[in-house]
Amino acid sequence: MLAKLELAENEPVLPAPSHKLAFFRQSSWLMITCVAGGLLMFLLHKVANRVPDYAVFVTLMQIVTLMGIPTAGLQTLFTQQTAASLGGEHERELAGAFRGVLRATWVVWLLMAAVIFALRDRIVAGLKIDNPAALWITVVIGLPAMWMPMFLGLLQGRQNFAWLGWTGILNGLTRFGGVCIGVLWLGCYAAGAMVAVLAGMSAVVVIGAWQTRDLWQVRPEPIQWRPWLSRVVPLSLGLGTLTFMMSADMIFVQRYFATGTKYYAAAGMIGRALVFFTQPLAAVMFPKLVRSAARSEKSDALAHALFATLLAGGAAALGCTLLPSLPLRVVYDKSYLDIATPLVPWFAWGMLPLTLSMVLANALLAHSRFAVVPWLVAIATGYGGALFLELHFGHGTFKTVIQTLGLFSTLLLAVCAWFTWGSKLRAQPERRR
Repeated sequence: MLAKLELAENEPVLPAPSHKLAFFRQSSWLMITCVAGGLLMFLLHKVANRVPDYAVFVTLMQIVTLMGIPTAGLQTLFTQQTAASLGGEHERELAGAFRGVLRATWVVWLLMAAVIFALRDRIVAGLKIDNPAALWITVVIGLPAMWMPMFLGLLQGRQNFAWLGWTGILNGLTRFGGVCIGVLWLGCYAAGAMVAVLAGMSAVVVIGAWQTRDLWQVRPEPIQWRPWLSRVVPLSLGLGTLTFMMSADMIFVQRYFATGTKYYAAAGMIGRALVFFTQPLAAVMFPKLVRSAARSEKSDALAHALFATLLAGGAAALGCTLLPSLPLRVVYDKSYLDIATPLVPWFAWGMLPLTLSMVLANALLAHSRFAVVPWLVAIATGYGGALFLELHFGHGTFKTVIQTLGLFSTLLLAVCAWFTWGSKLRAQPERRR
């Protein structure tokens, strides 16, 4: 069974100022490491855009992100269970769950690889992949992509933010170094660049396994699949919708646009950086909300994370509006500016509500408020359907694709805000009666 959310009575409780100081210290560290890792991945594109099939590389990167959807809830769930673990029986339950899920994800990956193998010709033709090896490397990446959330969840739940931050830096450093070697020295195309992505994700898995090695020495309790699936399914669906919203547009664009997709990929990379830049705030917030729920205490972690995300994200979006070509000039040559520059402000403001939605959705899922999940799935489904209808019938442009993203991201934010505050406001008059 899952570990119960209970805490030792003699555990010291920090005063409110110390809680605030710890939150901003930890989130600042993760922000620094996220900026460092993100900068390396940002500069990676300065090298990767030299390959002729750069748009294919960016598309495959988004496919890797989507391949992680089946295990998207695992980081949240392992964070939750690890944060609530008190040792002893709880630790054995955690060890059993970890090993059982590790084996299960291996089976899921094999099934996913089999499906891709069966559809390989259609995928290669539809995404305009010149070298099929790039697709198979992407399939291999799917395994560490599915395992990463588990190890990151253990680190996050233990509030081991030091190594949680270092994994981001080393992931970015390994990818950047690998792309430099593959593209500049060996003259590789997208397939070679994806090898660097594989190396970066594998490094995160190795570090996570080393930092949680004590868990491998614990005698595990058999995993109880029913309670686990009852939680991991809504978590994966909820977080998977956010992942889909952030990544699906590039795949649709690569599929339906004949030319110019590398310019859209460049602008999209700037917009998606806004999301990655603010993710550490939610990473720090989540285990704190779990522990406050276990103590039946109020926590202001959500307010801190939401305010900081709005401040940082709003400033970044404003900067992209005033100086849209600046981030492009850092990475790309002048040939990208004419088409990509007008798209950058649209991407920045379109991604901002999605970024805020991620904070609110993480808070809702931290409190197991799964009633929001069907609404998130419905919005993501509507978004995918809207993109398909828009592009399949030939009426879409790069700008309308981004506008569609912004529209559905705003709708997503409204739904998350309602389930966070609106339902409470409606319940207050009922309690007074």
